[in-house]
Amino acid sequence: MAKYTLIKNAKIVNEGTMLAHDVLIKDQRIEKIGYDLSHSTAEIVDANGKFLLPGLIDDQVHFREPGLTHKADIFTESRAAVAGGITSFMEMPNTVPNTLTQELLQDKYDIAAQSSLANYSFFMGASNDNIDEVMKTNRQNVCGIKVFMGSSTGNMLVDDEKTLTELFSRAEMIIAAHCEDEGTIRRNTTLFKERYEGKIPFTAHPLIRSEEACYLSSSKAVALAKANNTKFHVLHISTGKETELFDNAIPLKDKLVTSEACIHHMWFSDEDYLTKGGLIKWNPAVKTAFDRDTIFQAMLDDKIDVIATDHAPHTAQEKNNDYLNCPSGGPLVQHALPAMLEHYLNGKISIERVVEKMCHNPAILFEVKDRGYIREGYYADLVLVDTADLWRVEKNNVLSKCGWSPFEGQSFRSKITHTFVSGHMAYANGTFNEGANGDRLTFNRK
Repeated sequence: MAKYTLIKNAKIVNEGTMLAHDVLIKDQRIEKIGYDLSHSTAEIVDANGKFLLPGLIDDQVHFREPGLTHKADIFTESRAAVAGGITSFMEMPNTVPNTLTQELLQDKYDIAAQSSLANYSFFMGASNDNIDEVMKTNRQNVCGIKVFMGSSTGNMLVDDEKTLTELFSRAEMIIAAHCEDEGTIRRNTTLFKERYEGKIPFTAHPLIRSEEACYLSSSKAVALAKANNTKFHVLHISTGKETELFDNAIPLKDKLVTSEACIHHMWFSDEDYLTKGGLIKWNPAVKTAFDRDTIFQAMLDDKIDVIATDHAPHTAQEKNNDYLNCPSGGPLVQHALPAMLEHYLNGKISIERVVEKMCHNPAILFEVKDRGYIREGYYADLVLVDTADLWRVEKNNVLSKCGWSPFEGQSFRSKITHTFVSGHMAYANGTFNEGANGDRLTFNRK
């Protein structure tokens, strides 16, 4: 017997418009969108004028499973994501072991099928010596290929020129890259070790993982993609200078080279190292206020196409180490949408653009099938948001397994009240319904 859910009295934000409509869900999909809908057996959810958004698609997370589950795992982080309005995620291959074979890639899908509350996909990892294995990746049910052109876990740094050329010339699906020049970073690290006698302050992080290191790598990668006509996505842009590499002259669906901005690079600046220290140590680094503001404007100008989190938890104990022993990364999936809606409430971006950058554009860029929009026939990945419910981020309401957040002490005026994943009400007013797992994402690729 079909299950129906009817969302009444919502302000739907979708495809550049805001409309007062109801949404009828039948099983996993949206059956009807319209005025004053009714259904005799439907469970009614009264939105009371709240915003109804498509579920967010986060194209860059690190959920740490397998191998690093003391930090996080797919179950805990997918719950945090759903509480933050993220209904689909794409997870990176620098787990332990690194996802460098088709068998290891399938292992992650098997884990997610049993434990993920959100929809999921996993990147296939590239190394200097697994190109033939990478080429076996299925374009229809794997989001993309990930290349670390900067230091990473295990055997995932790809710095061999021949390998990179072969990868970019042979790949038939999107390549996403972390772009930082390893040689520059090593030289800078040695310099600052000598300058501070090994006791490097966190304020040096954006000088070690510098603008030069980022631009040198990203410009080289963009040129390589253009030379080989490769669909290429530059992750977590951290400098204003890098935004010059991208254009807004053509629609996203026709772009060969695309880019992403992350929440932390549009919120924090190097001034925050004085109070946040290792809590905002990411790779690439949070840089100057000028970089932060230029990235935000490039996102508004469509030079930067999507907004993501780069959610990458570590334990509080690990983050409490000195600079050289403090790992980079932090948890963000729970607070990404509230942070962007704070920008909306401050007049910096429209809510329609937030939806475009966090829902529609990831779906377009990765060619996600039947998600990322509120449309009849699409999966019912939906988020209800109250933009007049003030709350404060505290340790006791952080849902990531690591138990901390760089946003601790920050007050947000927007709260996610309900999240639907493929029609299943997975989260409602602080309570999870774990009776159904998310689905594996599929992609409209020929």
